[in-house]
Amino acid sequence: MRTYDLAPLYRATVGFDRVADLMDRVLSADVSQQTYPPYNIEKTDENAYRISVAVAGFSADDLNVEVRDSALIVSARRVEDEKETSRTYLHRGIATRAFERRFALADHVRVTGADHVDGMLHIDLVREVPEALKPRRIAIGGSSSIEGQSSRTTETAEV
Repeated sequence: MRTYDLAPLYRATVGFDRVADLMDRVLSADVSQQTYPPYNIEKTDENAYRISVAVAGFSADDLNVEVRDSALIVSARRVEDEKETSRTYLHRGIATRAFERRFALADHVRVTGADHVDGMLHIDLVREVPEALKPRRIAIGGSSSIEGQSSRTTETAEV
């Protein structure tokens, strides 16, 4: 197994700490990573995404979705009532154990909504790039505009 040292990246850049941390997290192949609950991430549009988490056995009241420090945190804790504790299961294959799943969000990505339907939690996200960061086309002026600018500059200098 290879390990990568990202220390040179920290020394040579300013403001890219988050990217380096993300790369470090991805490259560290942690065998003990959580696999429950299963989830899908799909791209629904050019700037829209949907995370679908399988949460069979949980009600909407048991689930918690929040955004904190550029991370989407989905958690669930089921409170068992008297009916649940009095039941005797011969086989219990539907896991309803508590969990917390974190998703790192890129800059300018925000959560627009969440729905709980048929044992699936769907979280919709959208990337909204500010106008200042969007590419824009710059009009190129002809030689007449350059001459006009130079004559204006000369006139201003004479005054």
